[in-house]
Amino acid sequence: MAHTACAVCTPRPAVARRSAVAPLRAAVAVRPARAARCAVRASAQAVETADVKSLNSQFGKADAVEVKEGRGGLPTVFLKSDNGATAEITLFGGCVTSWKTAAGQEVLYIRPDAVFDKSKPISGGMPHCFPQFGPGDIQLHGFARNCDWELAGASDGPTVTLVLTDNEYTRGMWPNSFKAEYTVSLVGDALTTRLVVTNTGDAPFAFNASLHSYFGVADVETATVRGLQGLEYLDRVADAAHPSVHKELRELATFRGPVDAVYRGAPAKVVLDNGAGDVGMASDNWPDVVLWTPWTAMEACYKEFVCVENAQYAPVTLEAGAAWTSATSFIFSSDPLIDFCNGNPDQPECLVYDD
Repeated sequence: MAHTACAVCTPRPAVARRSAVAPLRAAVAVRPARAARCAVRASAQAVETADVKSLNSQFGKADAVEVKEGRGGLPTVFLKSDNGATAEITLFGGCVTSWKTAAGQEVLYIRPDAVFDKSKPISGGMPHCFPQFGPGDIQLHGFARNCDWELAGASDGPTVTLVLTDNEYTRGMWPNSFKAEYTVSLVGDALTTRLVVTNTGDAPFAFNASLHSYFGVADVETATVRGLQGLEYLDRVADAAHPSVHKELRELATFRGPVDAVYRGAPAKVVLDNGAGDVGMASDNWPDVVLWTPWTAMEACYKEFVCVENAQYAPVTLEAGAAWTSATSFIFSSDPLIDFCNGNPDQPECLVYDD
């Protein structure tokens, strides 16, 4: 995958070494975030502000769903569950840019080079790759991540539904009629996403897609993903157009160098150990999983995140009137030892020794 280099990061907090007595994972320190545009950007900020107020009046649900200006003034939907977990979704790109547990743990990652002015797609969170994943006939990763999505519905679940349909801009590079409907919900601490792509035209079309999820980690070299052992994967690091094929023999996939691997026929559930706990991902009709780290190509920030992506790597052909649906539920569970040691740092099992 081609990605731009990160801007200079602020210094990363020191990460404790693993204990010689018991494994101790340092809590993840994820910095708060400091897009080819689809629609013409309005020059008057007041116009966007008025739209936000109108949208909130139409779709806001007390504390559960609120529409207001987010980072960079972008219209953003803020979700809050009964237990205090939160999520933020920008209308630009239909991108989940934050997901925090009730305990305040930020699970996602925004790169320091991310901008929120529509001059490029948002670099981080959960961007869409649609109708193309990776390089190909149209722009990298397609156009969904740099289009303004329409707010189409909300409920106090809390749940929000965004919609993207073809327009002059999309048809200029991909001449097909479609409707993409994206629903994001919070159920307690769990974040759920559902994408429905419908062919609204009179001829079939083919597409592929992914949810390009960025997760913050304590250290890229200690992050692991389990659930992929025994699978065939395509290694795209050397040549994305002609990837080499391998079998995953490890129980825990790691990130010890550049990684761009497509695991075909992945199980419905995989788990990322991010250093503070586990991020469980249970998917439906996302047949593939992609692991990615730019490694030192993004020298300033590569140690702080990994991408674990739900993907439809092989093209799907949709007949006229047909629909394709995928969904994923994400849940974070903290390491109980870390929780204990935060309040009891002098206990023997919490002491950290250098090797």
